[in-house]
Amino acid sequence: DLVESGGGLVQAGGSLRLSCVASGLPFKDYVMGWFRQAPGKEREGISSINSDDDATVYADSVKGRFTISRDNAKNVVYLQMNSLKPEDTAVYYCAATGNGNRLWKAPSSYAFWGQGTQVTVSS
Repeated sequence: DLVESGGGLVQAGGSLRLSCVASGLPFKDYVMGWFRQAPGKEREGISSINSDDDATVYADSVKGRFTISRDNAKNVVYLQMNSLKPEDTAVYYCAATGNGNRLWKAPSSYAFWGQGTQVTVSS
């Protein structure tokens, strides 16, 4: 299971930190990703972190504002979101894959998903 938390309502320019706790899988062996989906839009991959070297990648839309990190001792992946914009409003999901990060942006690459947490950014 993956369980996200930390979403909420924030004003533009503000910050939020999302957390995703994993259970029932060998967390340290899995690439973890964060996705988001706004109403009427496709699910968008926004960041991923490797299982072995903690290398990270980001979508252009969030680069420089969001930071992904993981704590393998606690089975948690985080997404620190700064300088939030109204267009960041979406349901945010964490996901896990044991297949590496070559296709990190593709939702189909991930076997495990959380239930999502709503992030709303007001202007």
